Amino acid sequence: MIRNFMKSTALGLMLAGSTALSAGALDLNAMTDAERADFGEAVREYLLENPQVIMDAVAILQEREAQQEAAQDIDLVAANLDALHNDGFSWQGGNPDGDITVVEFLDYRCGYCKRAHPEVASLMDNDTNIRLIVKEYPILGEESVLASRFAIAVKQLHGDEAYKLTQDALMAMRGNVNEASLTRIAGEFGHDMAAIAAQMDSEDVTQVIRDTRLLGQRMQISGTPSFVIGTHVLRGFLPLDGMQQIVAAQRDEG
Repeated sequence: MIRNFMKSTALGLMLAGSTALSAGALDLNAMTDAERADFGEAVREYLLENPQVIMDAVAILQEREAQQEAAQDIDLVAANLDALHNDGFSWQGGNPDGDITVVEFLDYRCGYCKRAHPEVASLMDNDTNIRLIVKEYPILGEESVLASRFAIAVKQLHGDEAYKLTQDALMAMRGNVNEASLTRIAGEFGHDMAAIAAQMDSEDVTQVIRDTRLLGQRMQISGTPSFVIGTHVLRGFLPLDGMQQIVAAQRDEG
């Protein structure tokens, strides 16, 4: 794509670089061998004298691609809005009537998700007009799935407050996710691990993970953390100030 863009840019430079070529010779296929040689030399000389042109052309291309991706993401959000905001099973926090909704896709074994966790908490603490929705999106192996099953089972058995405490504990974990570590977390909050384990294997928990994975695929989310902030899709970690800038831009767009 960059090569084609540079080719069209070079065509635009040709008349400035060579007075020997006629306007009709702008069609490369219609050029004689001599005209093509003249054209190539003119463009080469121009770019050697003005190398910034190459960087400017690449920057323009990248900006066009970013605009196209942003437009595609707006369409993706619109097409999946109900599943993003109202699936009936994802944990929701913050202001339920907030003017901006932040949807986070996370994996408890993801280092960047762990880095993002306090940043998201600060975002919510500093802005009381945001609704936060958490999507369990375990994509980094069996331990990820085990952790998500545990968190979802806690929510289904003990409610939203218990889920939030469990999520915080899982994000703070630095060891392996296994029966022993999950039993320890359950014990810290006074939960019966046997009941949680039974729920973890239930179809209700499996359906939550299945539906969220399908949503992530439709949203073209292949990594964590990923966020949908208003109509903006952020695929990857961004510090607090960056997220705040996106929230402000979404508000400005109305």
